[in-house]
Amino acid sequence: MGDERGGEAVDGNSSSGVGGNQRQVVDIYPLGCYYFGSKEAIPFKDETLSDRVERMKSNYAAHGLRTCVEAVILVELFKHPHLLLLQVRNSIFKLPGGRLRPAESDIDGLKRKLSRKLSVGEESNEIGWEVGECLGMWWRHDFETLLYPYLPPNMKRPKECIKLFLVKLPMSRRFIVPKNLKLLAVPLCQVHENHKTYGPIISGVPQLLSKFSFNIIDT
Repeated sequence: MGDERGGEAVDGNSSSGVGGNQRQVVDIYPLGCYYFGSKEAIPFKDETLSDRVERMKSNYAAHGLRTCVEAVILVELFKHPHLLLLQVRNSIFKLPGGRLRPAESDIDGLKRKLSRKLSVGEESNEIGWEVGECLGMWWRHDFETLLYPYLPPNMKRPKECIKLFLVKLPMSRRFIVPKNLKLLAVPLCQVHENHKTYGPIISGVPQLLSKFSFNIIDT
């Protein structure tokens, strides 16, 4: 992820869509604008799927609905928007983020999780994270792995809610990632509807971003 290259302007500076509908413009910067380093590994709480299910059941009994917040972060590479993903154990891909603490707000919790996984630490004094709008929400009916991008009418007591937020990067930033995680920049065209590799949430991100125009800043 250390390729250094200049960004080039691409089509998408207009704020008008078909029929004159307004489209929000999102500025993104070339991957080469950012520095990537590593820090001490963080422990994984779940070794198996059954461990995860048992932990979710325990947390639900203690705190009720589990809420997770995840970040959609974009950079430019080869004139195309790329999505930043964390890779776990060389096989599992995740958006940066995690579970909220009891009574913690979505924004504060996401900033804390991003600092823990992508910065020096939770108390880092680096430039703050600019958390934008909520792009979508996913729901878990029970403790199994099946997720829905809506709340089914028969889902009276969902066990988990996952919220996706657009996070905008400044022109430069230091990403410091735990040694047992890999930070990857994956092109949107590779992620799109690739359920087998990236799962339903990540593979659906390009559709959530379709309402935006991307303005790649030439640095």
